[in-house]
Amino acid sequence: MTVRPSRLVLALFLLPQLALARHKAPPTYAIPIPGPPDFSPLAWLVGRWSGRITSPGQRGTLRWTVQYGAGRRVIVLRERLSLQAMRTAPATQRSWLGILTEPRARPPYVLRVFTSTGFLIRYEVMAEGPEIQFNFSGGDPAPAGWLFRRSIERTGVAAFVETVQVAPPGHSFFDYYKAQFTRLPSSRPATAPSSP
Repeated sequence: MTVRPSRLVLALFLLPQLALARHKAPPTYAIPIPGPPDFSPLAWLVGRWSGRITSPGQRGTLRWTVQYGAGRRVIVLRERLSLQAMRTAPATQRSWLGILTEPRARPPYVLRVFTSTGFLIRYEVMAEGPEIQFNFSGGDPAPAGWLFRRSIERTGVAAFVETVQVAPPGHSFFDYYKAQFTRLPSSRPATAPSSP
């Protein structure tokens, strides 16, 4: 059996290439990861909170849960609101879930709120000292013509006051409600059993 010279040259050329390929590391790809967001002005808000309406003529309760999510790249806020019936309005039960992010061009932070009424509301969030301002910046869908804003003022280590304001189409803002919140005690961590 005779080997053609062209096949011999091809084999001599490919054998070293195959040997190199066997030892060559596979390529690695890296997606550049953005730096961690700076939520330090809002860190005091993380936790569970209980609130009560303090506006004259209104009665109701609120629950807030604020926690980090997605590897501390977002803050997740949840609110549950229960307003008792009044002379001018029926009893109300509402809730919302918000995702707060830090855009690359700071400030402000951005809060996207998904409501139990079906609206998606977007706020620009500014934190300065003990105060946090939530300013309406649109939605999808947003209630046509309505504007919303809220503010939080930290009044103690474990307390804050929230003011929610609403402006109907073509009208000025009015206080929808004010609420006083206190931090709920944290669950105590489980203790290790003592050894005999």
